[in-house]
Amino acid sequence: MLMTILKNVYQKDILIQLGIFLSSVSKYDSWPGYKCGVSETEFFNFKSAIKIASTKNSWFSINMINRSIEIWSNNLSQVNLDKWMSNYDIPEKINKNVLIICAGNLPLVGLHDIICCISLDLNTQIKLSKNDDILIPAVLEVLAFFDNQISDKFKILDNNPVNFNTVIATGSNNSNRYFNHYFGNHPHIFRKNRTSIAVIDQHTSDQELNKLSDDILQYYGLGCRSVTKLFVHESFDLNRIYQSVFNYKNLASNNKYMNNYDYNRSIFLLEKKLFFDNGFLILKEDKSLFSPISVVNYEFYSDLEFLEKELLDKNNEIQCRVGVGGISFGTAQKPDLWDYADGVDTIDFLTKI
Repeated sequence: MLMTILKNVYQKDILIQLGIFLSSVSKYDSWPGYKCGVSETEFFNFKSAIKIASTKNSWFSINMINRSIEIWSNNLSQVNLDKWMSNYDIPEKINKNVLIICAGNLPLVGLHDIICCISLDLNTQIKLSKNDDILIPAVLEVLAFFDNQISDKFKILDNNPVNFNTVIATGSNNSNRYFNHYFGNHPHIFRKNRTSIAVIDQHTSDQELNKLSDDILQYYGLGCRSVTKLFVHESFDLNRIYQSVFNYKNLASNNKYMNNYDYNRSIFLLEKKLFFDNGFLILKEDKSLFSPISVVNYEFYSDLEFLEKELLDKNNEIQCRVGVGGISFGTAQKPDLWDYADGVDTIDFLTKI
C-alpha cells in the first residue's frame, strides 16, 4: 500500500513540474534557467514546436497557443491537483489500456484526457488530429524528461490501435457514428458536438460584457466552450455587445476568420436575413444554439423562468452556460481540471473496475 501512495505522489509531481515548465514558456521568451525543469535546448525546442504548430494550422495563432499554455500552467499546480484528485478513491491496480482519439479544433484540446491517464499511470495510445499533431507530442517529450517511463506508457499512433480495452474519443456528431461502429463494444466516452450560451439581463454590467467577449471570441468561436448563442433580456440594448468586443478588432487581420465573416455576411445578404455587424462580428436573431464562425446568434426573452424550462430541454447540446444562472462571465475558456467535457467524469470512468 505504501508503494502505491508513493507512486501516486510521483505521478502528481511530474504534472506539477509540467505546470512550472508551461508557466515559464508562457512568461519568458528566453530560457529562464533550470528552474523551468529543462535545459536551454529543450526549452527552445518547445518554443519551436509552438511556431511550427502555428504555421501548420493557421487557426492556431501564437497568441492562441500561448493562452492555452498559460491556462494549463495555472491548472497544473499542487493546490489544483490535490483538490482535483482528493475527490476520488484510486484503486491500487487499474486494469485499463486506454485509446484516446483527440479532436483538433483548439491547441492542446486533447491534453486533459492524457493528464487523466498520466495521473492514474495507465498505458495509453493516442490518435491525434492532423490539425493538432505538434503540441501534444512536444508536451509528452517534456514529460519524458521528468519521468522516463512516459515514453513507454504513452504512444502516439501512426497506425491502427492494438491491445486497448477502453476508449475516450472526441469529435463531431458525424465522427461519433464512426466511433460507435469501431469502438462501441468497448467501455467508452464518446463526445459529440456541443456549444455554449450566455444569458444576459438588464443588470449585466459593461465590465461583465467585456469579459463575455473572451467567452465568444478568444478561440475564434471554434471550441465547444465558445459562446455562440446569447439569450438577451428584451430591455437590453444590443449595441452594448458591440461596444464590448472591440478589444478583438485584430480578428479582422486573420484571413481564415475573415473569409468566414465575408462568406456568412454574403449569404445573409442574399437570403435577405436581418443581421447586425461591426466589420468582424455578426449578430443574428436565430433560434439555433449553434452558429458559424464569425456569427453569434441571439434571442430575446422576457421571462427567465420560462427560459429556464426551454434551456432544460436543450441541456445535452450545451457545454457551459455563462452569465445569469451560469458561470461567471469571462470563465468559459478557463475550465478547471474538474470541469469535465459533456459533464462526464473521466477519472471516475477510468477508475471503475
